[in-house]
Amino acid sequence: MTWMGTSSWAHADQWYTGSLVSPSGTTRVGVLNVEPYYSYSQPVGYFDARGGSRPVTHPMQRMFSNSTLWKYGILSDFSVQVHTIVDYGWKHDTGHSHGPKTGDVPVDLIYRFVRPDPKRYIPAFNLFVGMIFPTGDYRKLGDTQDGVGSGAYVFRFAITEQSTYTLPGNHELRLRVWNWFRRAVTSAKLVDTTSYGTAHGFRGRGQPGMSGETGFSLEYALSQKWVLAMDLARDWSDGSRMHGHDASGQYVKKVGSAGSDWQIAPAFEYNWNARWGVIVGSAFYFAGHNKSIQVSPQFAINAMF
Repeated sequence: MTWMGTSSWAHADQWYTGSLVSPSGTTRVGVLNVEPYYSYSQPVGYFDARGGSRPVTHPMQRMFSNSTLWKYGILSDFSVQVHTIVDYGWKHDTGHSHGPKTGDVPVDLIYRFVRPDPKRYIPAFNLFVGMIFPTGDYRKLGDTQDGVGSGAYVFRFAITEQSTYTLPGNHELRLRVWNWFRRAVTSAKLVDTTSYGTAHGFRGRGQPGMSGETGFSLEYALSQKWVLAMDLARDWSDGSRMHGHDASGQYVKKVGSAGSDWQIAPAFEYNWNARWGVIVGSAFYFAGHNKSIQVSPQFAINAMF
């Protein structure tokens, strides 16, 4: 999400918060963009290895999450972004988090290598390069619900595109396209109960698999303040790897199943002015394999300082 003035000067009179899923580009020099999301995840089933849908199994995994983006403009084409995540998860009668848990923290450098020129139909292009720092709990867990981290440093990068078009009736339509890629560059030391599914007495190493996301979003302006938004994205991930010895001394080596999903996230935006806005909507997972089928209602506030 981002204020329109950060990316396309020709349409600065239109106010946006941004869609629910799409990453935004750089922000203006000296401007701090703070964007807290609040979401609830409810499973309604799962996709099997062949892509067929199956009913949800009990107990169900539920989670409340606060995900906040902190972005600051250093130069006109260069920004830095920090992403903080706090989760609280539970399964009925089988465990819950011991309070809100802070997850791993991504830090990204964002470089806009092509500036937009709407008159010539040239979009803005941004390059994201960053690292996910392993700050979340992942080993020696009191409960499996406390496992919100991977224990590994994960490199990630993305290329994003953003363009804006004026439709009949003077309604603006903004398009974003993006592609994320993530790969672990270190492994994690596993001890006892971990987020990799090990139990008390285990000693070994683990590493998350490669993952990524590709998608596009559309935002259609009903008026200067009201905007309809929609994201369509595909997520994919390779299975995590772990090896070591369990409490009995037996050697264990496992590779998790690869998975993917398709999600759509409709929403509406309301902007009080060019610096303050709110977006409300929900993500729905409608296809995939080896993944949970989720419904995730959420809202976010976008503020520029």
